[in-house]
Amino acid sequence: MRRLLPRLILLVLLALCGPLPAQAEEGTYTLTIKDHRFAPTEFEIPAGRKITLIVKNLDSTPEEFESLELHREKVVTGGQEITVYVGPLRPGRYEFFGDFNPQTARGHIVAK
Repeated sequence: MRRLLPRLILLVLLALCGPLPAQAEEGTYTLTIKDHRFAPTEFEIPAGRKITLIVKNLDSTPEEFESLELHREKVVTGGQEITVYVGPLRPGRYEFFGDFNPQTARGHIVAK
């Protein structure tokens, strides 16, 4: 019992401390869609790290976050949001677009 108690206390403390360092390093970025345009149209992320991208559609019509280079394709309905996991990426520039409005809904992720 004496050996079990310190281990139990350690487990409780770890549980209360929150996410592990690998999870804490993961960045979260927000991308909005308004008037069939992404904002920001370009943003930087750290190369070699996985990120979480929240895509919020402020329009009343659906749009799609699509990127051939990132191998992602996900519809976000009007007034809703989606989560897209990206990376880890090599340094470079990665295009994304809205498949329903490809002339206006365009942007880039730059991994540095």
